Amino acid sequence: MESVLVVVMGVAGAGKSTVAVEVARRVGGVFAEGDDFHSPENVAAMAAGRALTDWDRWPWLGSIRDWLAAQHAAGRPAVVSCSALARVYRDLLRDAGPVLFVHLTGSPELLAERIGGRAGHFMKADMLASQLATLEPLGPDEPGITIDVAAGLERIVDAAVGYLDGAADQASVVPNARPSK
Repeated sequence: MESVLVVVMGVAGAGKSTVAVEVARRVGGVFAEGDDFHSPENVAAMAAGRALTDWDRWPWLGSIRDWLAAQHAAGRPAVVSCSALARVYRDLLRDAGPVLFVHLTGSPELLAERIGGRAGHFMKADMLASQLATLEPLGPDEPGITIDVAAGLERIVDAAVGYLDGAADQASVVPNARPSK
C-alpha cells in the first residue's frame, strides 16, 4: 500500500494502540503511539485527573501532524494512534496529506471496564466522561470508517484494512473523500 496515512482514533479504552500496531503491520507501515507526542505537562495533567484543553492539545496534535507529513513525504505508509476527538483536530491532522481515519467506538461501560483493566497508563476511567463529551463522530465528508470495538481485534483489523485497501485507491484521486461502499 502506498503512503497511506492512518489515524486510529477514539476515546480512552477503545484499543487505539493495539489496533494501530496491527493495522501498521498488515499494511506494511510504520507505527507511532500518539501518547508519546504529549508534553510532560500534558501527561502530568491527565495523570492528575485534569482534562486537557484545546490550548494543551494543539502542540500535541501539531507534532502528530508533522510526523504524519514526514512519513508521507518519505513515501511510507504510516499509522498513528490518536484520540482525534473533535473535527477541528482531525482537520489539522489532514494537513499532513491524505489521512484516513479508523474510529473505534464502544459503549461507555465497555470502555470504562477496559480503562480500569489497564496498568500503568496515565488516563484514568474518571476522565472518560470528558472525552465522550468532547467526541465528535466522523462527519459524512470525513474519510474514515467507524468500528465497534466489541467485534474483537481480528474483526476490527480486518474491517479497517479492508476499508483502507479500497480507500487508498480512491484517496489518490479524490483526497479526503469518503469512499463509497
